[in-house]
Amino acid sequence: MTAKRIAVIGVGQIGKHHLDQYSKIKDAELVAVCDTNLVEAQGVAAQYNIPVYTSNFRELLHRDDIDAIDVCLHNNLHAPIAIEALQAGKHVYCEKPIAGSYRDAIAMMETATASGKLLHIQLGNLYAKETKAAKAIIDGGKLGRLYHARSTGYRRRGRPYVDGYGTPAFTRKATASGGAMYDMGVYHISQLLYLLGLPKPVRISGQTYQEMDMLAERRHISQFDVEELGVGLVKFEGGITLDIIEAWSIHMGAFEGSSIVGATGGIRLPAAKDTEGLSYHYTDCDIDFDATIDLEAMDRRWHMLRDTEWAYDSSQHHWIAALQGIVPLLPTAQLALDTMLISEGIYLSSKLGREVTADEVADLSVSTALQL
Repeated sequence: MTAKRIAVIGVGQIGKHHLDQYSKIKDAELVAVCDTNLVEAQGVAAQYNIPVYTSNFRELLHRDDIDAIDVCLHNNLHAPIAIEALQAGKHVYCEKPIAGSYRDAIAMMETATASGKLLHIQLGNLYAKETKAAKAIIDGGKLGRLYHARSTGYRRRGRPYVDGYGTPAFTRKATASGGAMYDMGVYHISQLLYLLGLPKPVRISGQTYQEMDMLAERRHISQFDVEELGVGLVKFEGGITLDIIEAWSIHMGAFEGSSIVGATGGIRLPAAKDTEGLSYHYTDCDIDFDATIDLEAMDRRWHMLRDTEWAYDSSQHHWIAALQGIVPLLPTAQLALDTMLISEGIYLSSKLGREVTADEVADLSVSTALQL
């Protein structure tokens, strides 16, 4: 197979993580990096032995030696750069969330369709061993008809910058559009949408909060104007429901992991700090069973017996395999789009003080894309 040539735009913490992943894939050729901090771009290019570095992303869009652009920037920069790259004939891989608003996400999807190029969103939880096992159990019919799921995300005091981690850009609507829901919730909600089979959201209710104390100086510098906690309830076509709680910061012990229940069984995914993995709950012979899954044994076996299992080892592995035509691209863009619809629906419901429809969210969404 021909190696796929990649350019990464944004070489901060997330960009470096992407570069680390690419360095493990023999068919990923890193051609160029771009960052507004040219000195940082030069240093990263030297570190990863990348021949080209620049501070102008448009220089990369018309190079014939680049197959795909990887966008590793803050949320409100995703759409404008991704759209230009798609229009320039490049495949696009973008960090989560897909954009800063549902309207911008729709524009990205429409541009990808019109250009005939692939659009892939970084939803890392899809490649976790527990997600693969849960998908196999569900696809095998072991849960029966699915009817409810719970999405949970937890940090005790883990707000970016104000609690010591990350930069103020994560805490400002001007750059990030949202807080805990866009930063963490995207992983958990998209994971459940994937396992549920991408049901169509119909109605959304929710509330967002910013209640806990923070250091005064950090509050001033951060201009913290996003939520630290989001909660919601989503109703889908077919009667499926999903309840959500996503905390950057909360006075509470650790939450249990996300879960899905069906007519004949249920599964619970591990929480972030769990030492135990996926659990499977069912009744047989009038006996209730709570089973644990040997995820490591599953993973070893699947890698030995399935020729393309490596293509699901990470988001980057999957991206390169999809670009090469080895496996079809998972519907990450649609998953990210529906996750954006749900998250923005929670914001709108909190603002209006009532349940909202998916159509209302789409109609009232406005672009948050930054001008370049």
